Amino acid sequence: MKSGGVDLLISVMSGIAAAALASLLVRPTRRLAPRLRPYTVISRTSLGKSPDVLGLSDPGSVNGAGVVARLFGPMVKSLAVRFGRLVESSGDEGMALKLRQAGLYTSLPEDDRLQEYRVRQLGTTVVASLVGVFGGALVGDGASLALLLGVLGFVVGATRSRAAVDRAIEERRDRMRIEIYTINQLLAMRVRVGGGVIQAVQQLSQRGSGAVVEELKEALRLHRSGMSASDAFSRVASTTPEAHAARTYALLAAADERGADLGEALLALSEDVREGRREAMRRQATKRRAAMLIPTIAILAPVMLLFVAAPLPSIVFGNL
Repeated sequence: MKSGGVDLLISVMSGIAAAALASLLVRPTRRLAPRLRPYTVISRTSLGKSPDVLGLSDPGSVNGAGVVARLFGPMVKSLAVRFGRLVESSGDEGMALKLRQAGLYTSLPEDDRLQEYRVRQLGTTVVASLVGVFGGALVGDGASLALLLGVLGFVVGATRSRAAVDRAIEERRDRMRIEIYTINQLLAMRVRVGGGVIQAVQQLSQRGSGAVVEELKEALRLHRSGMSASDAFSRVASTTPEAHAARTYALLAAADERGADLGEALLALSEDVREGRREAMRRQATKRRAAMLIPTIAILAPVMLLFVAAPLPSIVFGNL
């Protein structure tokens, strides 16, 4: 089995090398669409379509990688969707919401983020499974070890992507919890000096940065696309991972719809955020103090037990 695994590995590497050499020697024919696209801009815009200017500099449409992607892309995407629905229990909508909350793949359109995640999850799982199988075949003398390591690699690859998303959500939530106090203070100042909710948010979005500011920009984008300001802020509040930020967005929506006293409410939310952070720091400090006691107890407890138990035989049995 060991020699068979080596032969299989050599065969796979030889096939990859032959495919790479063929792609270098025989270059694919350049597509005609990128050269004709500049002349179709006026026609596309007159029909209400986008000018598609970014397609002029798309290198994937003229090289070998683009050909491979067009040939095997639909099959890989279909397999990735089925695999993702098999290993994920949250469904497509729940996973899309998690990716939005994690702030991953922001350079892609919102409709393509879930597909990109599914493809990467499938690739990670396949690579981890192959590494486990080849490792077991090279190390062990039977098929049982290779199968066991392959299953272990499958589990690790399938859960690693989900764990990365959960970690990204938690990190983004921590950043937003730090940023929201300052955001509330700045919004309160801008509302106090005059202006409405949209004007205050626009001024803050133009000069600020961060996770909270990105969500405020998303609300402004929804408002410019035709949605009312209250509905835009309510939608962002329903998708944000941080509860304090959701309260701020809901307050902005209520202030725009009913004209509430926004300054005092934002300052009150800031105090709640600071108090919540103080309590979180206290809990974290308590947990760390408890964690510091574990090594001390683990080292001293056996020694103390030995000192206590050492005279017991002489006490029980005497000087026999």
